Amino acid sequence: MREILHIQGGQCGNQIGAKFWEVVCAEHGIDPTGRYQGDLDLQLERINVYYNEASCGRFVPRAVLMDLEPGTMDSIRSGPVGQIFRPDNFVFGQSGAGNNWAKGHYTEGAELIDSVLDVVRKEAENCDCLQGFQVCHSLGGGTGSGMGTLLISKIREEYPDRMMLTFSVFPSPKVSDTVVEPYNATLSVHQLVENADECMVLDNEALYDICFRTLKLTTPSFGDLNHLISATMSGVTCCLRFGKAQEKKEEEPVRDVFISYPTGALIFFPLHFYRIYSLEHSCIPRWEILMIYLGAAMVETNVYRSVAEERGEAMWPDNVEQILNGFGGFQLVGCICSEIDNRSSQEQQLSTGRNNSELCSPRLSCIA
Repeated sequence: MREILHIQGGQCGNQIGAKFWEVVCAEHGIDPTGRYQGDLDLQLERINVYYNEASCGRFVPRAVLMDLEPGTMDSIRSGPVGQIFRPDNFVFGQSGAGNNWAKGHYTEGAELIDSVLDVVRKEAENCDCLQGFQVCHSLGGGTGSGMGTLLISKIREEYPDRMMLTFSVFPSPKVSDTVVEPYNATLSVHQLVENADECMVLDNEALYDICFRTLKLTTPSFGDLNHLISATMSGVTCCLRFGKAQEKKEEEPVRDVFISYPTGALIFFPLHFYRIYSLEHSCIPRWEILMIYLGAAMVETNVYRSVAEERGEAMWPDNVEQILNGFGGFQLVGCICSEIDNRSSQEQQLSTGRNNSELCSPRLSCIA
């Protein structure tokens, strides 16, 4: 089994990561105490991708949580999945970064980075075959951008042959709360280009537009935004956790799609989330109606390549060829299918008034 080590840093990264683990636990049938409560063999088939199994039968997430202030850690511990993490994997400081990239990268973050690396090494050494690292962070703050990119560069030095995947929240001037966010993001992007293999772009402005225009939420909360991100993170990683339909090896399915391009040429991938109601609905040109997680016009002339991931029994496996042939005129070079769908009504319900049958319909996650 090829394991993934999850790392989340900063206030934004930890909130997104906590929601991600709520969704993953629901999909694998893990309760808040870490015990398996599901009824499908498929849920346990590849559970070791993200979980370590303890001697008492509990499943513990393979996750490292870091921040430069203790408040975020306290809120996660008191949250729905706070008791499932290893207490030793909480690494935090006391001063904070104050939305300053330099503090996170050179001063306060540099003082704490050795403690974080010790936890990372410990988790990596416990893996049978480590596939790579998954990092959740924001590029607009100080800890997620400064210390997050510092940690990514340190991990790249120690594990140069392992995959580095980041879910990076990019700031937007329309929803910005600090004036230094563009500077923090600019300094962080340089580090990501040098040290990351795949960077999933999550645009703050696009997330708000989805809540306003698609979900019709008048006052979207951070919980709504985190739910959107966690749903897509779950979709991107489901081929690793439930890749029963995948013909080739499970490792690095997204990077293999773009392997013909040099390093650094294609590492920033915009994400899309699309709910399929029928086979005909899945084969129409849909770049105009996708829930696009990037504030950019997705038209045929500027989409280079794309990979689609189907989830749910309705679209698996006989309809893959029809979807591949009818993907709106674009060059769809990969389609990854999964047999399992997240059917937890507690995790699926947004404050949109939609019924459970609609929310549990098959969905498509796209990476362009």
